[in-house]
Amino acid sequence: MTYVVTENCIKCKYTDCVDVCPVDCFREGPNFLVIDPDECIDCTLCVAECPVEAIYAEDDVPDDQQDFIALNAELAKGWEPIIEKKDGLPDADEWAEVTDKLDQLQR
Repeated sequence: MTYVVTENCIKCKYTDCVDVCPVDCFREGPNFLVIDPDECIDCTLCVAECPVEAIYAEDDVPDDQQDFIALNAELAKGWEPIIEKKDGLPDADEWAEVTDKLDQLQR
């Protein structure tokens, strides 16, 4: 089982999770993070660190977020690793509670 970043991360991209990851499995896109399922060791450390509760165990991803399992795997192949915490996006707090924002994802 791996962990999956879901829709809540879009346009927020807080990187608190990156700081605690022992294997550097996070990949960074313009306004979203993903977890490389081939690198994730299922340690659970990232889950508690995410301020917008965007990270789930693969088996616990909500039904309306299931597409993010494949999306994380797909995008992880082309995005660069992120290994240090950075500031969230400038308007992250405004987007933190917004739902249905998949159309805002920048590849």
